[in-house]
Amino acid sequence: MDLQSLIAFNLVLLAALASPGAAMLYVIKTTVSAGRLAGILTGLGLGTAAACWTLAAFLGLESLFALFPWAYTLLKIGGALYLIWIAVQTWRHARALPADAPTPKARSVIAGMLVNFGNPKSMLFAAAVILVVFPAPLDWHQIALVVANHLVLEILFYTVFATMLSLPAARRGYLRLKPVFDRIAATLLGGFGLKLMIER
Repeated sequence: MDLQSLIAFNLVLLAALASPGAAMLYVIKTTVSAGRLAGILTGLGLGTAAACWTLAAFLGLESLFALFPWAYTLLKIGGALYLIWIAVQTWRHARALPADAPTPKARSVIAGMLVNFGNPKSMLFAAAVILVVFPAPLDWHQIALVVANHLVLEILFYTVFATMLSLPAARRGYLRLKPVFDRIAATLLGGFGLKLMIER
């Protein structure tokens, strides 16, 4: 494995992180409603789950899912139902003001992990990228480096993103348009959940 391969992996990963999806939408909603720390911790959970999917791709878990498609389907449906549950809760509380009490730290991390663990397509994406970027087999030191690099990059991305979103102007704008924003977010999250459920 050379530095160019690692840079290529990071560029693909950054492009994936910046694209709109359930993870990005959930971090935006959490940060502007519960604050910077909640957003960063949600990002930590998202990044941890994503790095685990990358490790699973290296370990060949996609082959296991091919042998036992029911396991993949079960995980996918569970993730879809979780996204739909978030969507329903977001819609129901769209007009409520954010609570003054801070969101428990562990809950933010676990919620982020559940969003990404519930999307096994992340592992299939990682497997495809790994095959293209790292065509030669890697030893366990190199695998550990790529997985750690993935985790650090996700944490840095979400930390910067949550810090920018938590600026006073962004929060004021969110509070002013909260019912509209939350219902749009709920619709999109529910859509992501339904898409995950029905896609093969």
